[in-house]
Amino acid sequence: MGLRLLSNDVAIDLGTANTLIWMKGKGIVLNEPSIVAFDSSTKHILAIGNEAQAMVGKTHKEIKIIRPLRDGAIDDFEIAEGMLRSFIRRVSSNWQPARKVVVSVPSGITEVEKRAVRDSCENAGAKEVHLIAEPMASAIGIGMNVHEAVGNMIVDIGGGTTEIAVIALSGIVVDESIRIAGDEMTIAISSYFRKNHNILIGERTAEMIKCSVGSAVPLDEEIEIEVKGRDLVSGIPRMIVASSIDIRDALSEPVKQIVDAVLTLLERTPPELSSDIFDRGIMIAGGGALLKGLDERLRRETNLPVHIADDPLTAVVRGAGKVLENISEYSSVLIKSTRY
Repeated sequence: MGLRLLSNDVAIDLGTANTLIWMKGKGIVLNEPSIVAFDSSTKHILAIGNEAQAMVGKTHKEIKIIRPLRDGAIDDFEIAEGMLRSFIRRVSSNWQPARKVVVSVPSGITEVEKRAVRDSCENAGAKEVHLIAEPMASAIGIGMNVHEAVGNMIVDIGGGTTEIAVIALSGIVVDESIRIAGDEMTIAISSYFRKNHNILIGERTAEMIKCSVGSAVPLDEEIEIEVKGRDLVSGIPRMIVASSIDIRDALSEPVKQIVDAVLTLLERTPPELSSDIFDRGIMIAGGGALLKGLDERLRRETNLPVHIADDPLTAVVRGAGKVLENISEYSSVLIKSTRY
């Protein structure tokens, strides 16, 4: 089957929650949820991205909706490949084979998972596939000089994984990759309402609550929100009012695990690099960086300066794009292939 894609080189942030594509000369050309709706009997893809997201919780039994990536790794190879192919076709300006593709992956990725990502890109038409660790791409995307002999600490909180790394001399010196991130926070909110209020809420509702009123520290002015769901006792729709205090309580465990992972990595950091981090502080990126007060929470727990990256959601794909534009300059930061 001849697959034809754009001639332009592309960089891809293939995330658990969202897929972003950066195209040479154009910048970010796609930012959509990593979600697919397909026919459950034939596996024929019906919708991807925003279209599939709008269908969540509203489909009949013949339509299945999944995220083909879980915890930063490909969970359903066939569907992931179809999603990737569709996304790249969507941003195509012509129908010639792609030459180079740079894809960001979690720093804790296994060899099997690396192969799955490479194969998905190659089967979607790419001629040359390069992998880069997410924290490295994120650091480059927010403007850190990763080549210098100075320690930089980055915390990238995505949908499926939180990637924490100390970077110096074009490499990751120490890193921690935990499968606690935005998705776990969303699940924690759903669980809170089920256990404490006997109300079942959907994933989209939990995500909206997290973004609207979720926080890691007490707010100057606490917020209230109306939450609608299904009563688990009566089975009928019900609405309750929840406050940001309730949601902070719901998020306490995943937030604590992320903070603990940062503290663990600081303990493992060589002393010379620790002194650099003391001066420079910690940079946080990814969608999780937008959780209200997370920077303040890390500041209190570590006694270090903590900065939120500009446009944290796109840091990884912008970094992968910079690498793609200057592949020879950044060749040392790419993940070495064991395949060839």
